[in-house]
Amino acid sequence: MKLLLLEDDDLLAESLMECLQDSGYRVDLATSLSVARSLMGTESYALAVLDLGLPDGSGLDLMNQWRQQGRDLPILILTARDTWEDKVVGLEGGADDYLTKPFHEAELLARIKALLRRRTGHVQQAVSLNGISLDEANQCVRLQDGNWHMLTGTEFRLLRYLMHHPDRVLSKDHLLNQLYSLDQDAAAPNLVEVYVARLRRLLGKDLIQTRRGQGYVFVSR
Repeated sequence: MKLLLLEDDDLLAESLMECLQDSGYRVDLATSLSVARSLMGTESYALAVLDLGLPDGSGLDLMNQWRQQGRDLPILILTARDTWEDKVVGLEGGADDYLTKPFHEAELLARIKALLRRRTGHVQQAVSLNGISLDEANQCVRLQDGNWHMLTGTEFRLLRYLMHHPDRVLSKDHLLNQLYSLDQDAAAPNLVEVYVARLRRLLGKDLIQTRRGQGYVFVSR
């Protein structure tokens, strides 16, 4: 899943990106409102983490703008503003959660996971579909024979996205966008095909189906 991080503190942003990427997320970083607006206009994100005090304005104004535009992705405010009045303003302004600095990375990750679980309708750590269970905490999958198998980082990110969006046709470009962030080197055009083939060898050929000229579908039943 691809996240947008809006944070202008270089050291904190670097630390947050490393933490999120180690947990299997792809992250695009914006250090100003203008960059965040540009990214949101061209990229697809599962969730946004927003600071409030930015060099070119307030993150609250940006969040309000997104909500007025009908963007309903989960938004987590991450800020040093820690009064109850600030929290009320943020939550009533459209945020789904509010976390103050300083914070523990484990709490941030737990809040992000909770928001994404509610968003997709999966309330358990293990997502189960069509005899397959994905353990998101340990990045492994249980097959229909009951055996668990560890996944590589890319295998996990791809399978997690497919299982969180079952029975939907997902194009190769869309999946590639979810697997890689903008600051990474351009991925090979056939990367999605390669990893779909690897997952099929592990899970079986029928779970991930090809829609010719459209993309791939993870069949939920």
